[in-house]
Amino acid sequence: MKVGDLIRVLGGSGKIGVVVEMNQKKCWRTHTQGKKINWDKADPEPHAVVLFSDDSGMLNIPTVELEVIHEK
Repeated sequence: MKVGDLIRVLGGSGKIGVVVEMNQKKCWRTHTQGKKINWDKADPEPHAVVLFSDDSGMLNIPTVELEVIHEK
């Protein structure tokens, strides 16, 4: 995944957007890591800043939750 790729959000919404930036952020998933957050145990993972055409604007989303549908 890279800047300029057209992506689809996996899961329920299926929204389509364009990747405008890539970065690394920590993410805590309560369904697998539990309710008690410990940022020292969370490793940074790739995130994409995605621009959507609706009123969502830009959102920072983990890349594991995105699917590339057209590469730049």
